[in-house]
Amino acid sequence: MPHVSVTRDRRATLTAFDQFVVKLHSRCNLACDYCYVFELRDTGWRGRPRTMPAAVRDRVVHRISEHVRRHGLSRIRVILHGGEPLLAGPAVIDEFAASVRRIAGSTSACVELAVQTNGTLLTDAMLEVLLRHDISVGISLDGDERAHDRHRGRRGTNGGARHGSHAQVAAALARLDTPRHRRLFGGLLCTVDLTNPPGETYEALVAHRPPSVDFLLPHGTWDAPPSGAGGTRAPYGDWLCEVFDRWEDSGRPVRVRLFESVIGMCRDQTGSSAEALGPLPAAVAVVETDGALVWADSLNAVADGASHTGANILSHSFDGVLELPDAPEHGIGSLCATCRSCSLVEICGGGLRTHRYGRGQEFANPSVYCLDLTRLIQHIDRRTAPVNRA
Repeated sequence: MPHVSVTRDRRATLTAFDQFVVKLHSRCNLACDYCYVFELRDTGWRGRPRTMPAAVRDRVVHRISEHVRRHGLSRIRVILHGGEPLLAGPAVIDEFAASVRRIAGSTSACVELAVQTNGTLLTDAMLEVLLRHDISVGISLDGDERAHDRHRGRRGTNGGARHGSHAQVAAALARLDTPRHRRLFGGLLCTVDLTNPPGETYEALVAHRPPSVDFLLPHGTWDAPPSGAGGTRAPYGDWLCEVFDRWEDSGRPVRVRLFESVIGMCRDQTGSSAEALGPLPAAVAVVETDGALVWADSLNAVADGASHTGANILSHSFDGVLELPDAPEHGIGSLCATCRSCSLVEICGGGLRTHRYGRGQEFANPSVYCLDLTRLIQHIDRRTAPVNRA
């Protein structure tokens, strides 16, 4: 990995960012009950501006350009995020994307633009803006209508029933699947829910013909574990194994980053890390609407302020964030003794850092999903092992 330095004791340090998550809007038009921004431990979003001000957006673009030049980056990815980024509106997205695209004209870097959205605001007018700037679209979808609407919707007024969003998301996916806009379709993001049948969930996702599907484990810690995690069984691993078998038996019709990463690392350690596993950190910088530079969003599950760095894009460069003395530790050398001695550590990397927190030991634990990751990795390894024909 070109932007990570690994020491002899196998601790990894980021040397540059090549992905920039920019939160154009800090609020959301849905109220998903598992949301890591609004429903977990951190409350920092309450004091931030709803839409990123123009002065902050300009500074973000300047800092990205500065970072690209300093490190001679050949490729970067800028991801519009939130909250719900499309709440910023077509004009803001149009202006910001145009500014980012100018980086490509002033440097040698290839600039990829993407947006991660709940899909409910993906109108024809918004799609035209995204098309103008070649912004790929990732949409959150948790399966069929029942599976999706179980968590992803709007709260009813005066304590009324939740209003699901599946119908709006399905309509957005239909717009995205037209010949004019199909090339913008980046993929689907599904948060695993043990209540939803894995096979049915998988089939509901691939029915939309996405180019890729990502599966996200619900964020939690040892102190506040997700339902079913952290015990003596591996329910999330079982769920994902059933999806893997359906995917494998059907000829891998779409890309699934989690599965592809495990396959690559099981075979020759060349697979790239997925979010929930891998020995090296992702080179991702996150900018909030007020310009605050924060660590990974998943740290919102740890404690109020756990993702905060104290740095701001108006006063700090991205290199300044990398040089902060309290930057998170990464790499196999930073893991607890249990993880370092595990035969699978080169593949799982201890799991997502957030998922290791708790029990009075901060991050010095295996993942709360340790058994689940073990189950999945061993299952994929067995199913994809080359056949010995000797």
